[in-house]
Amino acid sequence: MAYTFGRVLRRLRKQAGLTQEQLGFEAEVERNYISMLERGKRQPTLTTLVMLSRPLKCKASHLVALVEAAIEPGSLPRASETEH
Repeated sequence: MAYTFGRVLRRLRKQAGLTQEQLGFEAEVERNYISMLERGKRQPTLTTLVMLSRPLKCKASHLVALVEAAIEPGSLPRASETEH
């Protein structure tokens, strides 16, 4: 799922005409963190989602919805598999 978020983030960033450095600056996060997000090496917190959504000119909920729509069916664990 992290890779899916990264693909969506990269697409939105490019559509907004921003470099990783510009997005990082406007979202107040490091450029290398944007790179790690886009490569699926890191997953954002809720706070980071909100911070990223502003320069991308969308709501955080829209960003999440795009990721949900891009996830392949059956690729997420079932709730019973994640409960401890």
